[in-house]
Amino acid sequence: MNHITEEIGALVEGRQELEALELLVNRFSGKTVFSTSFGLEDQIITHLIFSNNLPIRVFTLETGRLFPETYYVWNRTLEIYKKEIEAYFPDTHAVQQLISQKGPSSFYESVENRKECCHIRKIEPLHRALEGAECWITGIRAEQSDNRQDMSQVEWDGTNQLIKFHPLYHWTLDDVKEYVKAHNIPYNPLHDKGFPSIGCAPCTRAVREGEDFRAGRWWWEDKSKKECGLHAT
Repeated sequence: MNHITEEIGALVEGRQELEALELLVNRFSGKTVFSTSFGLEDQIITHLIFSNNLPIRVFTLETGRLFPETYYVWNRTLEIYKKEIEAYFPDTHAVQQLISQKGPSSFYESVENRKECCHIRKIEPLHRALEGAECWITGIRAEQSDNRQDMSQVEWDGTNQLIKFHPLYHWTLDDVKEYVKAHNIPYNPLHDKGFPSIGCAPCTRAVREGEDFRAGRWWWEDKSKKECGLHAT
């Protein structure tokens, strides 16, 4: 843990989510960003940012392979809050080359192919979205996967050279659902159909009773590989 991570950890420790976000906005003036994929957790953070007019730039990664339901909740969010959500698309040439050489479903063939697709559609656009930022807000929660239980609420992202803050890190799924209901926050209807985690349509399925939270993501792969690289440090 470096000096700035310790500083920010101390700054937000014990603070309510909104208060923590306000402190970070003041600490990283004009350089705080939030990435949303329109999941339940992200919708809560979007609500906090937009309802309180926090000067945090909100963006999403438009991979080109999203569910229709994701576009629905995206549009509802714009209608309700009247705030801008920046969209970052993958490089057109890189997508064209990938599809031309390997076809539209190469990600099913190997972990390497899947990670190549994730890199083109998510990782590279993310790097562009984070340019100039010093603090990145995410909707990560500890109980979402074994990998995420090893994270901390405040982290140093060595890849992108910035602070990451997960305001809902210690929340349970019940906490999330109750907050969304209490504040009438728009959410993806796929959550009501067994989709706890929603990514690209070809790579996401509903989970079965008793399955892990992330079981519906890249379900054809070994469990230990269930991250796309967005939150690699």
